[in-house]
Amino acid sequence: MTFEEWRITAFTLRTALLTTLMIAPPGILLAWWMARRSWPGKSLVDTLLALPLVIPPVATGLILLELMGRRGPVGGFLHRVFEIDVVFTWRAVLVAGGVMAFPLLVRAARVGFEQAQEEMEDAAKVEGADALQVFWHVNLPLATRGIIAGLILAYARCLGEFGATILIAGNIPGRTTTIATAIYQHVQLGQDASAYRLLLVSVAMAFIAIWTSEYFLRRRPD
Repeated sequence: MTFEEWRITAFTLRTALLTTLMIAPPGILLAWWMARRSWPGKSLVDTLLALPLVIPPVATGLILLELMGRRGPVGGFLHRVFEIDVVFTWRAVLVAGGVMAFPLLVRAARVGFEQAQEEMEDAAKVEGADALQVFWHVNLPLATRGIIAGLILAYARCLGEFGATILIAGNIPGRTTTIATAIYQHVQLGQDASAYRLLLVSVAMAFIAIWTSEYFLRRRPD
């Protein structure tokens, strides 16, 4: 692999990790809330969460482009107040990956929380534990397998994200180029050798991530 290919791989790994860490706290909390609570509009939230998984990624990217651009409600606010631009920067890579990976994290973590035995929660409450203590000392440990699997799936999704990323972040060498966008560019330019090398890297990373996620999901609790 060339130096540029290593640089693209490292950038992809870093942004995927940062994105996963960024969406982890809200994703885990939302998964717990949806697994343990009922409220009006819960089905609507469930539907909205599933949308990025079923609509074309480029459609998601177009929505993000409208929201995060300087004339958009979110991007305009960030630019005016904090002088921060998102579109066509490395931040856009994080946003695109986060939006596409968030539903996978929530779904897997929610399964983990739903499998936790409510009797243990009740026992902790009888002993005087408040809601935060129950969440931290009972819910989280019991849902660990689902949470870890969700984090790994989210990380893998970030590694392979293309459709939303190409619209909101573009393919700017040295700034926003990821493995997926680099493969697309190399194919367009007829640089098949570079495209196949990055393809092998992408497949290897995805295989490891999916295998690890399945291991945690299927492993029997101790």
